[in-house]
Amino acid sequence: MCHVHGSVNTRHSVNTTRLSPATLEKALAAKLEELLATVSGISDWTVSTNPAPFNRAFDLLARGKSPHGATIELWVDCRSEPRPSRFPYVAIEREFEKDSTKLVRAWVFAAPYVSPRMAQICEDHHWSWFDLAGNCKITVPTFLHIERRGNKPVHETPRPVANLSTPEAGRVIRALLAPENAGFRWTQRRMQTECQPNVSLGLVNKVVRHLADEAFIELIEDGGFRLRDPLKLLFAWRDAYRFDRNQRHGYFTLLKGKELRDALARLSARTSFAIYASFSAAEYQAPHVRQPKTWLYVADREMPKFAKLVEAKPIESGENLVVLIPDDGGVFSFTDGGRTGEHRMRCTNPVQTYVDLWHSGGRGEEAAEALLEQRLRPQWRDKRLKV
Repeated sequence: MCHVHGSVNTRHSVNTTRLSPATLEKALAAKLEELLATVSGISDWTVSTNPAPFNRAFDLLARGKSPHGATIELWVDCRSEPRPSRFPYVAIEREFEKDSTKLVRAWVFAAPYVSPRMAQICEDHHWSWFDLAGNCKITVPTFLHIERRGNKPVHETPRPVANLSTPEAGRVIRALLAPENAGFRWTQRRMQTECQPNVSLGLVNKVVRHLADEAFIELIEDGGFRLRDPLKLLFAWRDAYRFDRNQRHGYFTLLKGKELRDALARLSARTSFAIYASFSAAEYQAPHVRQPKTWLYVADREMPKFAKLVEAKPIESGENLVVLIPDDGGVFSFTDGGRTGEHRMRCTNPVQTYVDLWHSGGRGEEAAEALLEQRLRPQWRDKRLKV
């Protein structure tokens, strides 16, 4: 098997906004020839347009001969708009022979620019891929593997419709991913009412269009939509999430154990704007990492009430309470209240707990993974979502 890693120099920049489909196809064919030329051990590569015009399942055909005797064919689907929602979902197991000793075929997705999300979708569906910058992952099991990432796009990349790092986008994503909502059929207006503090219908529309383009959600014929890929959406939100926008304050209290839990329960009974966060929320949702501090989200206006009921004083170091004043009040909208009859403060929704843990430092990433495996994945599976 031939392995090639690293980077390829791009010969020239291409402004794909001015390319006709035929010209784009030629540019992609040239780039594929350039990539395949770096592979040793497979001879006589040819790249041509689809020789069977009646079969428009692919645009380019690359053929090469392996030293083991098998002919390798790459069926290349060229796309000018590489949106994940337009990925050509083909059942490759039905199309191609398996374990053939004479002819081995593989699907390849080609576009001017392949985003990390698009690349992930290709790989999840056992497709190879490449773009005009030379970024690629072209794999034919036992015969060929070429992988290059990090080359700068050779044309202007499309700007996302929505920014997932904003609080407003976070409210939409939090509502979508909340385990109790998994599998729910949404309308944009229903989503707007769920996103508190209120998010405009126009903003909901932008976020929904972006999530549909990225294939995180699927649109329904009657105008609604539902969650499609919760795990990858969670990861995308986690990576975009700005935990540093929360104000962090250290406090100290002499209350411990049950006394502290009861005081926080009384605070929770008097306001909806104080909840367990991060490690402390995880202790109830998926106990895994024990640590001595209590983590809370408290709205700025509720800080005097918090300090009085918990007998807490601000401190520069040595705190046993970590108080986060959230940049997004939406953390208080979807919460986890625990089991019926359980006398305690509410927790952030497990989805929020996950992203907060991931950014909290210490053993936060480890605790986030435990929460994902123990709580989120099982609940999404119960709603028949593929995770």
